[in-house]
Amino acid sequence: MDNKTLGLALMGAAIFMVVLLFFIRAGMVASFEVQAEESIAEIGTCHADGDECPHEQMQGGQLLIFLAVAVMFGVLSLGAYLYFFERSQKEIVASLNKRETVLKKDEKLKILLMGLDSYEKKIINAVIDQDGITQQTLRLRTDIHKSKLSLMLDSLEKKGLVKRVAKGKTKQVYLKIRL
Repeated sequence: MDNKTLGLALMGAAIFMVVLLFFIRAGMVASFEVQAEESIAEIGTCHADGDECPHEQMQGGQLLIFLAVAVMFGVLSLGAYLYFFERSQKEIVASLNKRETVLKKDEKLKILLMGLDSYEKKIINAVIDQDGITQQTLRLRTDIHKSKLSLMLDSLEKKGLVKRVAKGKTKQVYLKIRL
């Protein structure tokens, strides 16, 4: 059972119980009033010597009913919280799966970078940041000389990590593998 359904069930049960308790209280009050009226008609007062007044007895019973109503309002509040605010288990699992996917991507990147030298790592990180980066922009971002960059890109192409696509007079560099 998900949290919304549970919350709705708790709210329904709490409302039913509160209504039921008010009907019980109304019946109890009416019963004590009848008892008090009969006592007044018979002896002129609502209680005899040593007996407790029906009004005092009613107050003790009402205290229990009001306490039960307070508990039911607590249950009603819990139900409302579950229904309106608490995330369901499905949402939590989806969030965890999304986080796991992000972690897997980071782990794949770490593994990929472990087999590369420092220049290749700079190039791969720059291409990941901006897929389709031009060689000129890549040279500026990585601060690698033009001829060295060209050699490094040749090496990365042979390893199957990047591909270069000619676009006019420039070449754009794309990441060939999926992380």
